[in-house]
Amino acid sequence: MGLTFVTEPVSVRTPATSANLGPGFDAMGLALTLYDDLTARVTDGGFGVTVTGEGAGELPGDEQHLVVRAMLAAFDELGGRPAGLAVECVNRIPQARGLGSSSAAIVGGIELARGLVAGGRRLLDDEAALRLAARLEGHPDNVAPCLLGGFTIAWTEGAGGRAVRLDTHPAVRPKVFIPTERGYTASARAALPFEVPHADASFNAGRAALLTHALTTDPGHLLPATEDRLHQGYRAVAMPGTASLVAALRSVGVAAVVSGAGPTVIALSEVPADFHAGAEWRVEMLGVDAHGALVKGSMVELA
Repeated sequence: MGLTFVTEPVSVRTPATSANLGPGFDAMGLALTLYDDLTARVTDGGFGVTVTGEGAGELPGDEQHLVVRAMLAAFDELGGRPAGLAVECVNRIPQARGLGSSSAAIVGGIELARGLVAGGRRLLDDEAALRLAARLEGHPDNVAPCLLGGFTIAWTEGAGGRAVRLDTHPAVRPKVFIPTERGYTASARAALPFEVPHADASFNAGRAALLTHALTTDPGHLLPATEDRLHQGYRAVAMPGTASLVAALRSVGVAAVVSGAGPTVIALSEVPADFHAGAEWRVEMLGVDAHGALVKGSMVELA
């Protein structure tokens, strides 16, 4: 028996995310209250995408768009593709800044596909959706908080990506510093060595464990809990402005780290009112998104 596609449009809101959070390299992530809104409907043929906001005029308008690619991958998992799709993207998550724009597109596409198929969430449950998203992204650290919300710890085992979700302490109110320049995960990963000293691995294991406690129970430990020896130092040469801002914030007691692969900086503890990052940084005060990707019947309900 083939799939039954719904005739009404489906909309999804996907949050920005920050991965790594200092010591939790490729494992820890946080969902943030900055969102992309996506709407899709099944058509009689062809694939069309309209984009407003971030990425408008530069992202593909056809099946090469990441949202559509994720939708088609999800439809394949569900057992069949529609003849065509019309997709509308209202993007607020900056592209290639370390705030999970690609994960938001992937998770959004999977959620749209599940919503456009009758019984889609039963046919492709949340665990399967996470595995698919992690496979498409290449790692689960951003897609996990985007799908689940909150603070997530993700890992990969035989079946693929897995994650657990935890609530953050109410005092954790992230502030992000977004530069105009872009960064790319592939080039950031290229800066990392193939091997690290045992002492550095041990150091990060302890800090990552402490970070879990600090984010969920006692934010007073956030400054030492966000220390890292596995990735930020190696990437500093390619992102001197980012490294300098992290150092400046930490010198005044702020638990600041590189967001994902950068170049955005995220502060997990309060920033002094007299601290000025400079005109080249756009500063956004955000909250922790508790819900992850939310599917709605129309954009009106998302307002």
